Amino acid sequence: MISIKQINEKDIDLCYELDLNTISLWSKKQWSNEFKKEGTKIFGILITNLVIGICVLHVVLDEAQINYFVVNKNFRKKGFGSYLMSYLIRKCEKLNLKKILLEVSQGNVTAERFYSRFDFSTVGIRKNYYKDGSHALLKEKKITTK
Repeated sequence: MISIKQINEKDIDLCYELDLNTISLWSKKQWSNEFKKEGTKIFGILITNLVIGICVLHVVLDEAQINYFVVNKNFRKKGFGSYLMSYLIRKCEKLNLKKILLEVSQGNVTAERFYSRFDFSTVGIRKNYYKDGSHALLKEKKITTK
């Protein structure tokens, strides 16, 4: 059974381990700091009780910033990332937010294709942003209120 739940600070080890085995973005201390930020919600996508993906969403006023989005390598290209992203978009619509922002490495073609399927468009570039010298593409999805 697939479900999405909000993850809390007691799950730091789980978040850190998934990160370590995928994109190695944050240290354990950085994960701890994310849980303490006002307006931050961390969601996990689960199969039964196994967390296979995580998203960190930071809401500020009428916008949401996706600070982290990953699915375990063994579960990619099976629709789980799309399921999680669709959930986040619906959540943002219910909160009456105007847009969702994120950044992605220009070299991460797979992620860029994924985000474009959800109508994220490139609105800016941060040159030489990542440690490897690659540029960060700033992406935005406008949310239409119904």
